[in-house]
Amino acid sequence: MGGGWNTIVGGLMLYFFTTYGGVSVGESATILFVARIVDAVASLLIGPATDNFYRTRLGRRFGRRHFFLLVGVPALLVVFPLLWVSGGGFWYYLVVYLAVEIVMAFILIPWETLPTEMTDDYTQRTKLSSTRMFLSATGTFVVFFVPAMVKETGNPHAFTITGTIFAVLFGAAVLTTYLTTWERELTPELVAELDARPRLTAREAVATTLRDFGSTFRNASFRKHLTIYLFSFTGKDVYASALTFFTVYAVTIPDGEQMGFILQTLSIVGLPVTVVAGFLMVRKGPRFLWATSYSLILLSLVATGAIYLLRPGAVVVLLVVVNVVYQAGRALLEFTPWNVFPFIPDVDRVMTGKDRAGIYAAVMTFGRKSTGALATLLVGWLLELGGFVSPGSDGEPVAQTAGALHTVVLVTVLAPAVLILVAFVVSRLFRLDAASHAVLRAEIDRLEAGGAKADAAPEARAVAEQLTGRPYDELWPAEGADAKAAVLV
Repeated sequence: MGGGWNTIVGGLMLYFFTTYGGVSVGESATILFVARIVDAVASLLIGPATDNFYRTRLGRRFGRRHFFLLVGVPALLVVFPLLWVSGGGFWYYLVVYLAVEIVMAFILIPWETLPTEMTDDYTQRTKLSSTRMFLSATGTFVVFFVPAMVKETGNPHAFTITGTIFAVLFGAAVLTTYLTTWERELTPELVAELDARPRLTAREAVATTLRDFGSTFRNASFRKHLTIYLFSFTGKDVYASALTFFTVYAVTIPDGEQMGFILQTLSIVGLPVTVVAGFLMVRKGPRFLWATSYSLILLSLVATGAIYLLRPGAVVVLLVVVNVVYQAGRALLEFTPWNVFPFIPDVDRVMTGKDRAGIYAAVMTFGRKSTGALATLLVGWLLELGGFVSPGSDGEPVAQTAGALHTVVLVTVLAPAVLILVAFVVSRLFRLDAASHAVLRAEIDRLEAGGAKADAAPEARAVAEQLTGRPYDELWPAEGADAKAAVLV
């Protein structure tokens, strides 16, 4: 569901609103931007809320993370199909899309913490995350396969049927996750640690949350990881949003809309790629995967631009080949950050002595939604600025000016290439991998057992400082150590 939903937002919604919703490309981008920003702000409170939900009777019965998954299922089944009604207009789509985004945040933020909750071991977390991303790649494929097949039937309500199918599939995925995953056991030690956190009023909670969010940027590994994540995902969002416009308007292909969906269904190549990536994550580490991913994507973008400029024969075949390569790179792009993320809270733990996985998940989600909103706004704004004219109520493509066609190509090729290049450069500076995490985790275990900071091994000091970006003497603060000692007593 996670991969599927983000693919829908990045690759389908702008085209659906513009072509079948009765709104202009600029208004469509505004809907996606406003709703995602409002939802991103709301998401700031969900992560910390899940961290503290163990204090409630519902949290103790269903799990502080799992409760949110459980209530998200019926909400998803109700609101999601409403998004896919044709001809709704600006205000209808804005309200419904905002409701869907909030439901998604209710589910995705606690879900993102589960690998950290389920095990502390690097290899086990990688296996869990690899399995998760394998299924996510399936969701990415389904997002475009289903509308392509349903539209093939000629049913006038194809998108409404598609939305209903998505709602059932996503609801089943969330329910399966609820039934088959677990959280860290609420031992007396963990409860004592969590209870040591002060109870706050709503205003104090907001202020504390914002302060906590700001504190995550003291974590050097997280700063780099967030930069890589946001720039690369925004780049692939821009490409996905623009690709169908490219096939419909920029190159001469019969039934370009269907072709755009089919090219996106080539994400199925992400399934075997994700399996291989799981092994490479352990053996080679994230820097190798990022380098491979970004190289494949940049090569594909250059080839896409060449197809437009040179207009060779067999355009369809060339686009298929290029997008097979692109989708292999995209699968690695999506796989790697979410396999790295479960280890980021451990870097924070040696800095603060606290379990703050929910806060980091909330910051990641806030950043993702904010930049995802900017990606669709950028695509819509640039297309409108370039003179793009939206179709009429019948959804049939209209003739575009040469300037509008050039704009479609620039948005499809150049904009994502720039974003991917930034992520590529920063990824070369990232140092958190299996070896460094093992050293860090051993040092955390030593400190939690009451070990003195003065007795830290030189390698542990060096690794902790490299990953956190802070002097070792500033790590594992006295209040964190004192609180842990009190719990142990």
